[in-house]
Amino acid sequence: MRKVCVVITARATYGRAKTLLQAIQEHPNLQLQLVVAGSTLLERYGHVASQIEDDGFAIDERIANSSITDEPTSAAITTASGILELAHTFERIRPDVVVTVGDRFETMSTAVAAAYMNIPLAHVQGGEVTGNIDEKVRHAVTKMSDIHFVATSEARKRLIRMGEAPETVFYTGCPSLDIVMDVLKNPVLDFDPYELYGGIGSKPNLSDPFVTVLQHPVTTESELSEEQLNSTLSAIISLQLPVLWFLPNADRGTAGTFNRISTFYAQNTLLPFHFFNNMRPEHFLKILKNCVCLVGNSSCGIREGATLGVPAVNIGSRQKGRERGQNVVDAEHRSDAIFEAIQKQVSRPHFPPDFIYGKGSAGRQIADLLASVPFSIDKKITY
Repeated sequence: MRKVCVVITARATYGRAKTLLQAIQEHPNLQLQLVVAGSTLLERYGHVASQIEDDGFAIDERIANSSITDEPTSAAITTASGILELAHTFERIRPDVVVTVGDRFETMSTAVAAAYMNIPLAHVQGGEVTGNIDEKVRHAVTKMSDIHFVATSEARKRLIRMGEAPETVFYTGCPSLDIVMDVLKNPVLDFDPYELYGGIGSKPNLSDPFVTVLQHPVTTESELSEEQLNSTLSAIISLQLPVLWFLPNADRGTAGTFNRISTFYAQNTLLPFHFFNNMRPEHFLKILKNCVCLVGNSSCGIREGATLGVPAVNIGSRQKGRERGQNVVDAEHRSDAIFEAIQKQVSRPHFPPDFIYGKGSAGRQIADLLASVPFSIDKKITY
């Protein structure tokens, strides 16, 4: 039986990996070893670790290494401490293969620790193109990985052009699309987000048209994060629709974003805005499916949004170059451009599903491959 260690470092990582964790846990030839680290342990970001446990996953190791501030050193320090702690963790639990997901800076910690300890590394979501520093991380992790589970056919071609052996690159789709497919079968908002997740602000009636916002600071433009947020706030206020706003990931610039939102809320308590810091992946996707438009710079508007068919306004450079469907309209970080794009999107019906990033069986496919592929996993590992 192969021991598969999956490292979850942020709420976005969990949303991408949830069905994979389920598939590994249920597979007769695999043993799941689950490590959580970084912002998953922080209340400010919804304490994802508690959510993971509530979903029935036993956490083997917790690594409290998050040092996210608006200082330029914070991501580097978090990455470095992650390498140190993960090296000790891998030595203790002795996995046969380590799985890392996505392109956040914490992903680099997992990749470096596993690669230098000669533990086979599997990477989910490699080969994509975006703006921001995420692309550098994604491609660096690719070159340290032994096996690749990509979300699109173009991503597979790109990895092979980068020099990865074709027999190590598998087009599985993205595991988050597994949850999307379930949401499409039952898109009804059959839960009370205010009761389940708290948050702050008014409580818009979700049977009426509403907008969802998820805007992260852009790491390479962190000094502009508050200015960029102000542009989005201005456009959303002018729209005069209820808003469910999800707070950003743990990135450089997030502290300024949190402070600006706190100030905004204190000064505008009567506006129909409600702010959440986290939500279960399936509930968030139901919110997304039922809104009239998703606004911001999260990849979910492009990835999951394409299959949900929800109109999305993608702001700025963070997702530049990412494969997208017909549901996305791009806008610069100017309030007039954002407002114009949102108006265009809210006036149209939802789009037909676009399956760019998978059709709903990625978690099971990846688990089966982890159990069967002889990807130099059988080389002797020296602990």
